[in-house]
Amino acid sequence: QVQLVESGGGLVQAGDSLRLSCAASGRTFSSRAMGWFRQAPGKEREFVATIAGSGGVTHHADSVKGRFSISRDNAKNTVYLQMNSLKAEDTAVYYCAATWGPSSTRSNDYAYWGQGTQVTVSS
Repeated sequence: QVQLVESGGGLVQAGDSLRLSCAASGRTFSSRAMGWFRQAPGKEREFVATIAGSGGVTHHADSVKGRFSISRDNAKNTVYLQMNSLKAEDTAVYYCAATWGPSSTRSNDYAYWGQGTQVTVSS
């Protein structure tokens, strides 16, 4: 069983930065690919970024490429999402997720999810 706890969300202005953290339980963290997803009100959950267990391979959605960056610290069992140049359309609940499989952009490939952290960007 894996437990994921996100933190770092909040209310910011457009152009500001935030760093989200996701702390994971369990000894197998470094074996798991991790992902960040988000869900805005009235919209479906969408992929944001994913990172391989080793941290060597990352992939970001086109909508955040160049502004957001996913990383991980396996010694701390933590994955991060650095968000720069935030826009109003980035407002959403952000979720981290873990999978036994390879990195994926599909939410159905992730078995474990955190409770989410709210990010609100005012324009």
